Amino acid sequence: MIRDLGLAEALKLALENNPVIRSRNGFLSPGNAILSSPDRVASIWDPAIQETGVLFGGRGVTAALAAFDPEFTTTMIWGRNETPQNNTFISGGLPRSVGETGNFTSTLRKQLGYGASLSVGHDWSYFGSNIPSTTSGGFGSFNRDPSTYTGNVNVGYRQPLLAGSGTEFTRIAGPVTQQFRGLSGVSQGVLIARINNDLTLTQFEQSAINLVKDVEDLYWELYLAYRKWDAAVMARNSAQKSWRDTKVILDGGGKQGFTNSDEPLARDRFFQTRAQAEAALSELYRAETVLRRMLGLPASDGTVLRPSDELVTARFEPNWEANLVEALTQRVELRRQRWSIRSMELQLRAARSLVRPRLDMVGGYRINALGDDLFSNSRAPLSSGYRGLSHADHTGWNLGVEFTVPLGMRSANAQVKNLELRLAKARAVLDAQEMEISHELSDAIQQLAAHEAASRSNFNRRAAAQERVRQFEIEVFNAGTKTLDDLLRAQVSRAEAEVAYYTSLVAYNQALANLHFRTGRLLAVNNVQLAESEWTPAAYRDALRRAWERSHGLEADGLLEPRPSPFAEPGSVDQLEMPSGSLEPESPAPEEDSTRFDLSAESGGHRAAEGRSGHSQ
Repeated sequence: MIRDLGLAEALKLALENNPVIRSRNGFLSPGNAILSSPDRVASIWDPAIQETGVLFGGRGVTAALAAFDPEFTTTMIWGRNETPQNNTFISGGLPRSVGETGNFTSTLRKQLGYGASLSVGHDWSYFGSNIPSTTSGGFGSFNRDPSTYTGNVNVGYRQPLLAGSGTEFTRIAGPVTQQFRGLSGVSQGVLIARINNDLTLTQFEQSAINLVKDVEDLYWELYLAYRKWDAAVMARNSAQKSWRDTKVILDGGGKQGFTNSDEPLARDRFFQTRAQAEAALSELYRAETVLRRMLGLPASDGTVLRPSDELVTARFEPNWEANLVEALTQRVELRRQRWSIRSMELQLRAARSLVRPRLDMVGGYRINALGDDLFSNSRAPLSSGYRGLSHADHTGWNLGVEFTVPLGMRSANAQVKNLELRLAKARAVLDAQEMEISHELSDAIQQLAAHEAASRSNFNRRAAAQERVRQFEIEVFNAGTKTLDDLLRAQVSRAEAEVAYYTSLVAYNQALANLHFRTGRLLAVNNVQLAESEWTPAAYRDALRRAWERSHGLEADGLLEPRPSPFAEPGSVDQLEMPSGSLEPESPAPEEDSTRFDLSAESGGHRAAEGRSGHSQ
């Protein structure tokens, strides 16, 4: 069964059926990435894999934000210790001393966005002994109570002042207190993680563009395979008719211009064209199989794909300046390189911060308490630990600085130098990429013009070859002024002209797709759009709240500037419209033909396929 397939439907099938994105170059290749290196194959899961990454060098936004999650730590430890006593006078007459201990600590730490860290803690320490206390009349102990609870509530604060200080460093490299020297580098922050996500999105977009380009090229190659098979069938039928007519004439006694060698000549030409038609049919099935693979369809489902869209025949003259500007702003390769440069620029800022010594301001405040019990209704002094905390009669504080400097700063300076060199290389690569794209665009426009001119010439050649065959048929079979060999050669020339015309026309359409590919508009031309999935509801609420804040704010142009500065400009690049209009062809449009393709004829019982219409304006 024949399945007519439009180009838009083919692209839709390819995008829907290829969660693992295929490439036409990998088919039947020993280096097919799907089989030899499946982990490196592009897929629809790659952006999500990057966003949820947790390892150094591949952290996603979620892992980078996890550095600012509050961390709660608590411990509870109980103990008992019995010690035999040698001196009963010191031990108060006890043969052994028994001590019971209990320790409870809890701490809540929070990393702040500007590099500081804040901690809140609550500790209790219990100690109980069988040695009598002074309150109970004991002699061997100077303790006021046999069991006590000692505790505190404390607040700690640490603020980097030199290396690793500020919001900008923390957004780029992550908190300086969580870095591993010589291992984590300065690429663990939220900004770098987001840029890494954008880089992965550009790689996914590039894979989608390549998929669309491959499908469109294979679609028109299948169209050409049908046309080649049509021309081969036409040549076979013409040779068969010439053979039969020649045999009838020679069996009837001959005719002027015919010899006995004409019948074997016509028979030889028939079997030659028959073999060519069989080879063309085989190539058609092969082209259909390759397209099926790219569309994600099974190798055989009882149908034969047949393109239903017609080729573009109108002349298109692109504007060089407009297309060059569009290519330099829309090509995904340039966007990916600019993101890489931006990432290295931010990392260089953070690396220069680490060249300075580490100077942190540290401080703390605590409320201390002591009690015979944690909770007690007694109003006696030091009877309840929590009552002592609530009164805050005993406090403590500390304030100071902590200074650390590696003498020589070799690692920090090497990191800065390395990033400077990488940044210089990346900028040079960007310049080379822009130059390369301009040359690619120039070649694409030249190829477009060359194939358009070739299609016009081959159209005129095709018309002349058809007229030549018509005249030779009259002159051979009616007038006898031409030989049969001349007619057979003319039929071969007509088939070759038919193939050459559609080959150049398909090449012209592929060159048009290549122009869209080189300008970065291939997805837009084919109505393909890429979008990120929805974020969590909390993110939308936060964005709405900040939008309200901005809408009620006052303009401060020239007075204030964002700190840190934004790392990406809002908005998108405007789409450039390609020049409209086309020139009329030099030759009149070819007429419609209604050739019917019969796959069952001369092909061992294959299914029948209705032929496609001819050239259309």
